[in-house]
Amino acid sequence: MFEQAVLPVQDQKTFAEIESALQEAFAPAHAAKFLRRLEKARLRARQFEAILAHGFLGAKTPSLYGSLGDSDRGQVRELYLGLVEHVAPELRTKYLKVYAYY
Repeated sequence: MFEQAVLPVQDQKTFAEIESALQEAFAPAHAAKFLRRLEKARLRARQFEAILAHGFLGAKTPSLYGSLGDSDRGQVRELYLGLVEHVAPELRTKYLKVYAYY
């Protein structure tokens, strides 16, 4: 059975700030607004770097993400993609274009 390796986070403070921004964007009270913004910008939910570049995850998050090492960036992307997959099914249905693979 596959078991994902646990890598320690190198920059705990910066990682925690980015994690907080991600959790905020996907909080049940804010997820619909976040997905609506992605839809208007014609971005897909899994285009993490493009979403980050547009500032949809906070104004300072792109610079924080850029300051992380490769392993920490990978963990941020994994966290983001996990949050994308845990959005409520009714929101995923409503914003199907954001979730579709065209």
